[in-house]
Amino acid sequence: MTTAAHAATATAPAARVSTRTLLGLSAAAGPLWAVVSLTQAAAREGFDITRHPLSALSNGPLGWLQIGNFLLAGVLTVLGSIGLRRVLRGSPGGIWAPRLVLLAGIGLMAAGAFVMDPADGFPAGAPEGMPTAMTWPSYAHMAAGTITFASLIAANYVLGRHFSRAGERGRAIASRVAGTALLLGNGWAMSGGAAGTLTLAIGAITAMVWVSAVAARYRSREV
Repeated sequence: MTTAAHAATATAPAARVSTRTLLGLSAAAGPLWAVVSLTQAAAREGFDITRHPLSALSNGPLGWLQIGNFLLAGVLTVLGSIGLRRVLRGSPGGIWAPRLVLLAGIGLMAAGAFVMDPADGFPAGAPEGMPTAMTWPSYAHMAAGTITFASLIAANYVLGRHFSRAGERGRAIASRVAGTALLLGNGWAMSGGAAGTLTLAIGAITAMVWVSAVAARYRSREV
């Protein structure tokens, strides 16, 4: 066996382990963000998920928990996109799905770095209703959210195409349902519909968790 062949044989297992690790990080990102967010939503005084977006949890004395949640989920998503790029390479959607997941991860980190203004009575002491003027970090947070949501919606639809072309009809449908859940949830929230923050939370969690489920599925196939 040549030296090059020896080197390839030696590095192949390491590459597979690295891919499994990266996919594991992606698999953890969505559920972790959802559990930490929903636990705070249930436990923090004055928070009402039908009135307040999960991003509002970044305010107040315990705001660092949600800030850290955004940052950690973003880092895990960015790293996980590398694993997805490796396993999807050469397949339909194999270029754009990882790129969109990467962009979503960057958006999550930016959403953690920039905190929205207190509003609608949360945290305790905040004025009722929306502020008459927003600060620039609040605008930056909204921009980061827009990038994250748009990327997640598109990533799920691209994954739908990927699974459809692979003949996996159930996963293709699930991918499109996840993307549509966020599309409709965000659209309803932006329109000012009743309990829009709840529909947004459901949509965002569904889209994020499905991307994690896809990563977990491919991780299980890596040796």
